[in-house]
Amino acid sequence: MNEGMEPRPDAAPLRVLIVDDEPPARAKLRRLLSSQPGVDLLAEEAGDAEQALQLVHSHRPDALFLDIQMPGQSGLELALALPEDTLCVFCTAFDQHAVRAFDLHAVDYLLKPFTPERLAESVQRLRQRRTALAPKPAETQRQGWLSALQQIQPVPGHWLVPQRGGGLFKLPLAEIEWVAAADNYIELHAPPACHLDRCTLADFLAHASVQGRFVRVHRSHAINPAHVQGLSALPRGEAELQMRSGARLRVSRSHRAQLG
Repeated sequence: MNEGMEPRPDAAPLRVLIVDDEPPARAKLRRLLSSQPGVDLLAEEAGDAEQALQLVHSHRPDALFLDIQMPGQSGLELALALPEDTLCVFCTAFDQHAVRAFDLHAVDYLLKPFTPERLAESVQRLRQRRTALAPKPAETQRQGWLSALQQIQPVPGHWLVPQRGGGLFKLPLAEIEWVAAADNYIELHAPPACHLDRCTLADFLAHASVQGRFVRVHRSHAINPAHVQGLSALPRGEAELQMRSGARLRVSRSHRAQLG
């Protein structure tokens, strides 16, 4: 599929790439997926992350069924490098990666060995996610997003921010315009200042004082709706937010459903 084409409707075949470093595992997964109606398996398979990325960019599959523990880059690292609209189902014999996988917005997490029935559930979840991500008309989309943002209540409370030289100070949450992920840290943008704290974006958003008050609009950032000045629709179902400070932040397709 060319990058500029619109996503296929839900009735269209689900184009899938298999990624696993073990040939027997790939063969078994291919056999199971081949029995699922409406699944169009790519003839090529990937044995590592580098090969998978090449196939993703050349074939633009809807989804990847991928292992986590592979030589070189792991499946989790691969997921971070994928286009925003490429869906992932992780297939692994280990359950300790589940939290991280869903933090990366995996559609499902299959523990090996899994049954055909469990695999069918994953395929159905992929179809549902693809339907949810299908672009809406630009103006309808823009109005829906702005309406959803307006429903979110003002942010009360504060966040304790480390100071240089030791100590903490209370940063009012209402002053934070947006929060960016930076590996195991977050950047708290409260213009004109920017504060760094050792915390993941997922942990920040799950904190009791923050939960439901900030909106994650991209894998790498979340926004305070009170600081949004405008919104522009972009191609491929994405959008761009204009913040009070002048910052422009991308809204990805994978997070679009949160805004209606």
